[in-house]
Amino acid sequence: MFRRADLTDVSGAMETSPANPYLRDAVMTATPEQLQLMLYDGAIRFAIQAKDAILRQDFETSFEKLTRAQNIVLEMQNGLDFDVNPDLCKRMSAIYTFLYNKLVDANVQHETAAIDDAVRVLNIERETWQILVDRLGSLSVEQQETNSSEEQNQPADGAAPGATLSVEG
Repeated sequence: MFRRADLTDVSGAMETSPANPYLRDAVMTATPEQLQLMLYDGAIRFAIQAKDAILRQDFETSFEKLTRAQNIVLEMQNGLDFDVNPDLCKRMSAIYTFLYNKLVDANVQHETAAIDDAVRVLNIERETWQILVDRLGSLSVEQQETNSSEEQNQPADGAAPGATLSVEG
């Protein structure tokens, strides 16, 4: 999908210095699904910051923030694995292309409406990923509980389940 270093490079959210060890640790220990959420969060954050900059007529800052959001969207598009699910990847690629084009339009034309369109879609996609992460977390907890209860039902001496011990000689 993407390397963890790409997340920090693309989002621009993590400095190379240890100034933000919490963020570094969060990226390095996150699941791929959580990393995807972080990418959505970064794209949304940069797009909103760009909109604010356009409203202030700070076009240099808006350019920088929109470029960061565009790079994140490109990274997500490049991370699609068409071998796994080609139909889904085609649909996601179309969404990412739409987002990228809206962000470029906003950057070129200093148009906040295009940013609003992009942020609206980014929020929907982020909510979808959040549901996925929550469901995977629930499944993981259920699997751990199942494994734990199976281990507790195993005899300590390694005997087969259901085997009985006799104390009579």
